[in-house]
Amino acid sequence: MPVLDDSLFDPTLRDAVTQAWRTPSTETAVKNLWQEILPDVYQGQLFDPAQLSTLRRYLQAIADANIPIRPPYGIALNSNGAMLDARSLGYLATPNVQAFYHKVMNQYMRPIARLLFANVYGYDTQTFGFSIQYQPTGDTSLQLHTDASAVTMNINLNLPGEDFTGSEVDFVDRHLGQTKRAIFKPGMAIIHRGSVPHAAHPITSGKRTNMVLWLYGDNMQIPRGVGLNSHIDANQRWTATHSQPDNFAPF
Repeated sequence: MPVLDDSLFDPTLRDAVTQAWRTPSTETAVKNLWQEILPDVYQGQLFDPAQLSTLRRYLQAIADANIPIRPPYGIALNSNGAMLDARSLGYLATPNVQAFYHKVMNQYMRPIARLLFANVYGYDTQTFGFSIQYQPTGDTSLQLHTDASAVTMNINLNLPGEDFTGSEVDFVDRHLGQTKRAIFKPGMAIIHRGSVPHAAHPITSGKRTNMVLWLYGDNMQIPRGVGLNSHIDANQRWTATHSQPDNFAPF
């Protein structure tokens, strides 16, 4: 079975994140790797496209082994759709997947979310995640919706050359009356507040494989407006949470 380790991450991001954990004042190097494409919506390279085959082989091996797992939303999306968090019934419990999942959430997503979104600190203690695959013969799209999260990260797991058409994702800013259409590239992540409306267009050819991750507070609390947590410093952003996992699963 392939090993899931730090080599999967984009080298530039990995180096910047590693340095920020050592010296939080260097966190600007991490922030500079994320482009704001709409208010509260950023995109950046999370995984190294050249290394994604390791993760995909792992997921395929699990599918080939017929390990009983529950796909997202409780329906049979496809062989690679799986719940990733232990609070979800039927989650993918293999130790290597769980260790990698927690590395992504705790070492990367949480501090990056704190860095990009002013008041998420304290509403990022709990995690949730799943994988999903869009294909013309199965699930092809997702209607406009918001997430029950403080922050969502959507990561494309397609390999270089594993092309698809359609499946663009629209993000809507209702205050500005603007819509930004994003097209996922291998290893690219889009991170946004869960309150930002978004929708996936129908896929017309090929497949799009994604990992979707959520952060929210204890008892599924999410931030409302700008609060006291807007003024935390770098040292607070680059610290681990000490909250224990609760039993609140969105689905």
